[in-house]
Amino acid sequence: MTEGEALAGRCLCGAVTFTARPREWHASVCHCRMCQRWNGGMPVSVLADDLVFGGDAPAVYRSSPWGERIFCRTCGSSLAWRMQDGSMTAVAAAAFDGPLDLPVTEEIFIDEKPAGYALAGDHRRMTGEEVMALFAATPPAEPRVD
Repeated sequence: MTEGEALAGRCLCGAVTFTARPREWHASVCHCRMCQRWNGGMPVSVLADDLVFGGDAPAVYRSSPWGERIFCRTCGSSLAWRMQDGSMTAVAAAAFDGPLDLPVTEEIFIDEKPAGYALAGDHRRMTGEEVMALFAATPPAEPRVD
């Protein structure tokens, strides 16, 4: 693996396959209640570009006015979260083939994290309010054409 290379991945049952190009070689964790319910815990994801699906078409659930969650219709595997305008995509790190040995460099919605665990290390931690302020300050992308 080299930085900028497109990597392959799949869901648990293999019905949905994909390739994506990680933007950077680190991972982020989201502790928001929607992600907790969607994943049954904290999702670890990688910001990526050029997400292309193969095999069966994944399901897409619009979970908020701005975001949508992508998952396998057959096994339910969580595969990605993206902005509805296509400006940002976070792919589940564990869905890539082969283990990605990526450091966690950011936790978001830290104020919604359950008290039963804490991630070690010195990295950026943002509250939900800080995350939403960051999104509000970012100009919207051009609408996505599917």
